[in-house]
Amino acid sequence: MKRTIVMGVVALMCVAGVAGAQGQTSPGPSEIVAARQAAFAMSAAAFGSIRTGLDSGAPAQGLAFTAGGLNRWATALPTMFPAGTGSDSLPGATKAKAGIWTNRADFEAKAAAYKAATADLQAKIAANDTPGALEAWTAVRGTCGSCHDAYRD
Repeated sequence: MKRTIVMGVVALMCVAGVAGAQGQTSPGPSEIVAARQAAFAMSAAAFGSIRTGLDSGAPAQGLAFTAGGLNRWATALPTMFPAGTGSDSLPGATKAKAGIWTNRADFEAKAAAYKAATADLQAKIAANDTPGALEAWTAVRGTCGSCHDAYRD
């Protein structure tokens, strides 16, 4: 799991390096989309490995680093969708629906529910509460699906 996180950090550093090599002082829309897609992939890998770890019977606390990373992603997620990074601006580059920007309050509410669910999962894992963590994992999955159903093609 640490390898997945490290690979993600390297991917984000590469995106930043491309932006710097192009003379940009901050990432442009294409780089932001690439970074959020990489982060979503890492999130899915972390989420899956948490479930695998919980199902394995190993102490839940061993998943604390991964759960913390998932919660940090949940905190950053809404900021990864600035104006100009949707399919209207970058056709074919993203599966994000326009509703993210036209119904921002609902999108942010769904992102906040995801953040709260990942915080609960992190707390249950830190407490070594495997049954509670499994319930929290299911809640996180629900918040992911709710947002994807509404805002992802």
